[in-house]
Amino acid sequence: MGPGFFHSYHLGWTRADALTLLADLEAAGLRIAHPVTGRVLLDSHDPSSPQGTGGTRSVVTREQFLSLSGLERLPAVGVRLWVRPDLDVLMRIRRAGDRAVAVEFGLGGLPVPERERAVRAIRLTVGRASVLCIGFVLDRTGVSTGADWDGLVVAGTALLDGWPDAVAVREDIAARHPQLAALESVDRSPWRVFGSAALSV
Repeated sequence: MGPGFFHSYHLGWTRADALTLLADLEAAGLRIAHPVTGRVLLDSHDPSSPQGTGGTRSVVTREQFLSLSGLERLPAVGVRLWVRPDLDVLMRIRRAGDRAVAVEFGLGGLPVPERERAVRAIRLTVGRASVLCIGFVLDRTGVSTGADWDGLVVAGTALLDGWPDAVAVREDIAARHPQLAALESVDRSPWRVFGSAALSV
């Protein structure tokens, strides 16, 4: 089991989408600037790996982060979002194949109340960040960390051996995927949402 996470997948991602996402996250209490120092911390750490392993950190300005967030020059960029001065969420924006972008949030290390506030804030903002949000995955405890979520949400080809709290995919993928097609789901247009938390996300 790995750390918990929330991933969303988008088509047509641009710097403007990143700007909208960041503004909505900050309005919901996840701030890019540290509450005390005001620093913006880029972080190349993988949100799905254990806290503190690998990755490098560097201080940048908000504008520098936004200039990288459209992924015109890099395949991925990560930044720390602050819940409070001693608690943060790692957000990484990365290419997920030729057409899609994944926006990943690491939930590991958050106490349950802060984790649930972060999940609500993220869920409310990811759909507004791009009109072409094609799906998302919420796994609070990391039981499905090793799954090929790009392959499932973007292409509809990967099979699952661990189930998250919720996974949302497009109607066409839900209908043709051999595991999902046999399961109950909730209609949250434009997605079908599966999992124990399908009604609450």
